[in-house]
Amino acid sequence: MKYASVTDRLAGLGGAKWALHARARHLKARGVEIIELTIGEPDVATPDAFIAEAHRSMLAGRTGYSNGRGEPGLVRALAARYSARRGRTITPDQVMCLPGTQTTLYAVMRAIAEAGDEVLIGDPLYATYEGIIAQTGARMVPVPLRPEHGFRMQAADVAARITPASRVLFLNTPHNPTGALLRREDLVALGELARKHDLWILSDEVYEDMVFPGNTFASPLDLPDLADRVIVTCSISKSHAAPGFRSGWCIGPEEFCARLLPLSETMLFGSQPFIADMTQMAVSQPSPVAAGMVERFSRRAALIADRLDGVAGVRVHQPEAGMFALVDVRATGLSGVVFAEGLLDAQRVAVMPGESFGAGLAGWLRLTLTQPDEVTAEAARRIAAHAASVMGRAA
Repeated sequence: MKYASVTDRLAGLGGAKWALHARARHLKARGVEIIELTIGEPDVATPDAFIAEAHRSMLAGRTGYSNGRGEPGLVRALAARYSARRGRTITPDQVMCLPGTQTTLYAVMRAIAEAGDEVLIGDPLYATYEGIIAQTGARMVPVPLRPEHGFRMQAADVAARITPASRVLFLNTPHNPTGALLRREDLVALGELARKHDLWILSDEVYEDMVFPGNTFASPLDLPDLADRVIVTCSISKSHAAPGFRSGWCIGPEEFCARLLPLSETMLFGSQPFIADMTQMAVSQPSPVAAGMVERFSRRAALIADRLDGVAGVRVHQPEAGMFALVDVRATGLSGVVFAEGLLDAQRVAVMPGESFGAGLAGWLRLTLTQPDEVTAEAARRIAAHAASVMGRAA
């Protein structure tokens, strides 16, 4: 039988990158005790008030069809939220609501890139971004995010890779997997390139509310002179500990949203009204759980650095935001994949190999910060023991 070419473009870009996580889950299902540091899922339950609001809304009959843009109350709430945060007016016509950031990114990229285009994106990158780009037929152009620059995208590295086919500059700040935050001056320099070469700027900002103490979040939406080319995406999955509700959105120019609307209607024709009501409650007030996660995750990142940095050649990169820490195991002579596989077999600790996030993270590991302090400390001890064992064998 004949298949559409998109199935070939996406082959190997889905669950294959999570193979080690799947193997760890299989071992756990068989009764093997595993310390799991793979998936970035909040370490608290969805707040009771949000669940109660969704329940109230369902009982009130909010279970019918919606529309392609989003429920009016939620759209207005998001416009007000972004107007307050970005210091300029964001209208309801600049808002589109979709089920989660992943769906939103899929739809947005579909609307701004196609075969023959190039999408510039930082490497390392979140595991699903390659597929988000590939589904359109566009070509992904990796831009190195260098440890010596704190994994922040540099305008000079972007400029060196721009061609006449370049259409989109895809940003992620705060960044997954590195925890890096773009500064305002970074965004100004990148914005100048975008204007010069007529590029869209797409910024995934799902970790905006999870910035560690001493750091400041900046968005390309902060810059009014980029207003005609900036699209940001976000959701309540991380900041409000509600990943299973699949509630996300994008903010962009009014013309862009008008053009995206028929695509949204063709894909989904609306999200669930009762989830929209819950999301409206969530985004209309400060998150009741984000500050606690920030405190715990920043503390655990410091704990991992204290227990691992400099041990058996291992180095730890301190994140500025998010829920992950990076561990550099290149000194062991092993790839991230081989080290992580051996760590799972020998020490029963599951981590993500850096190679799942692009060539730029080869020889690294990504660890979630969502396990309790004592479990995180034990995982660090086991990682150190495995690194020492590898280095001992190498010697």
